[in-house]
Amino acid sequence: MTYEEFADSRLTALLRYAVMLTGDPHLAQDLVQETMVRVQLNWRRVVRADVPERYVRRMLTNQYVDWQRGSWMRRVWLRADPDEGLPAPADHAEAAADRDQIWSWLARLPRRQRAALVLRYYEDLPDAEIAEVLGCAVGTVRSAISRALATIRAEFVEA
Repeated sequence: MTYEEFADSRLTALLRYAVMLTGDPHLAQDLVQETMVRVQLNWRRVVRADVPERYVRRMLTNQYVDWQRGSWMRRVWLRADPDEGLPAPADHAEAAADRDQIWSWLARLPRRQRAALVLRYYEDLPDAEIAEVLGCAVGTVRSAISRALATIRAEFVEA
């Protein structure tokens, strides 16, 4: 497989994953672009991996966790586009407010916890693969997800 073939087949999925991590489509594009430049520069090592996509997802996740954008990242307004194909909610304003509230809760989580939640509930990965992507132990993944959900539950009760 060549870099071009990989990029053609996986770029859209990586971009969706990055949007879930960052909460902002433009920032996600920057993240994916920077990651794909690194992938191209290290293509020989990437293609030798057992599962190149998993290797690249780990690169992207590490890039997100380590990104040095400082306070600007925390000021980004987070909201998602409506899901296509789902039935329209009865009250669009309420649905938008709920979606924005969830994005707000996710934005307050530490990046590794947020990445663990996205990998579990959006990418639907098992604990072992999440641990591999995040470069930590399976117990650390479970702990991060548990803490993230506890934080979101606490926020939900307060709201």
